[in-house]
Amino acid sequence: MSQTMPFADRPIPTWYDDAKFGIFIHWGPYAVPCFAPLDHDMGDLFGSGNWTEAFRASPYCEWYLNSWALEGSPTALHHAATYGERGYDSFVEEFRDRSGGVDVAHWADLFAAAGARYVVPVTKHHDGFLMWQSGIPNPNRSGWMAERDHVGELAEASRSRGMRFGTYYSGGLDWTFSKPGFDSIMGMVQNIPVTTEYCEYVTAHVRELTDRYSPSLMWNDIAWPMPLDPNDMFRYYYDRVPDGIVNDRWNIIAVKQGKLHADIDTPEYSTTASSDRKWEVCRGIGRSFGYNRMETEATMPTADELVWMLVDIVARGGNLLLNVGPTADGQIPMAQAARLTALGWWLRVNGEAIYGTRLWRIQSGVTGDGRQVRYTANGDIVHACIEGGPSGEVRLPGVSVSQGSSVRMLGNSRELAHRVDGDELVISLVDHLPASPATVFAITGAR
Repeated sequence: MSQTMPFADRPIPTWYDDAKFGIFIHWGPYAVPCFAPLDHDMGDLFGSGNWTEAFRASPYCEWYLNSWALEGSPTALHHAATYGERGYDSFVEEFRDRSGGVDVAHWADLFAAAGARYVVPVTKHHDGFLMWQSGIPNPNRSGWMAERDHVGELAEASRSRGMRFGTYYSGGLDWTFSKPGFDSIMGMVQNIPVTTEYCEYVTAHVRELTDRYSPSLMWNDIAWPMPLDPNDMFRYYYDRVPDGIVNDRWNIIAVKQGKLHADIDTPEYSTTASSDRKWEVCRGIGRSFGYNRMETEATMPTADELVWMLVDIVARGGNLLLNVGPTADGQIPMAQAARLTALGWWLRVNGEAIYGTRLWRIQSGVTGDGRQVRYTANGDIVHACIEGGPSGEVRLPGVSVSQGSSVRMLGNSRELAHRVDGDELVISLVDHLPASPATVFAITGAR
């Protein structure tokens, strides 16, 4: 990476590397039709490289406007059958009415109980609707703004519960400035507004968000208008939030080429680690970010799978930004809340192996009886996170300990008998451990 690039030597703020787990929130007018097809997982669509199918059959309901604009797409057929000639303006009006009475502060109780350390709501998605009471209204749409300052209310509630607060803003797409209806990457790039009016509009918005809410994370999406230099916004933001974070989506290509700074990479529906910088997986609990009424238990990871996903990501140096999609009335679906509650319950006992940890010399492996294991380090303690609930004994290949070592299972201070057998650390266990997404052992003196 070029040392002349602005902010190239900026270290990742410690608070973010310690946090590990955050909550994403996609809530807006798309929660009124709340529909997207469920035939595909977006991670699979991304992996296939079939972008036409990814756009036409997108499981993201927050992309409703673009999916609807593609003739013959599942969303277009659904809209014609369900809503006829009804336009998106009516969804905006309905959302403004239904969301006007929502107290978003109670969401923060759930997020804190889930063990989240930061919260990042959408302030403007691709439909251009503003979720805060902005002083810069949309010049092309009247009433394209929430009735209340949901962003400010959530910021206050999140911080009062000890969580950091960030903001998502769609700088690259705004379908009140450029008409949707593309089914290719090139079409999406060509859809990014570049007019002087739009450049001034998004610059004013991000400055307003910075000045009003001092977000700890400035999460831009898709791109930043090409006539603008993202470094100007970074400079404005860092001057006001010195320990803030900016992501890679201001210009992903320039970031990958080493021509533009980013604090974090943001893989989507993928747990592939970045080799260049800190990384953060973003994904919904189901197949959509926004609320999709078509979702079922079958389209969501189980609580056990989500816990193991967090363990695996953290062991390899990443963070997890897990999304919730409330209904238009502000209800977080029970299936989502139950999974967040389960995550929080596991973290109450095992958070020591997650928060504030760093990479160990071994990140992953398999126990002697074939169970997956992930490792994290916190000071002189190494945590072995073993999938499920082992019994009898645990054998950890490649792990040794020094004289005076100790091993305990998180949630109990009692030391466990252990020995080194060849190149394996062997831990003796009590019988009948309960089923668990992951059982964690803290090892002092591991080497």
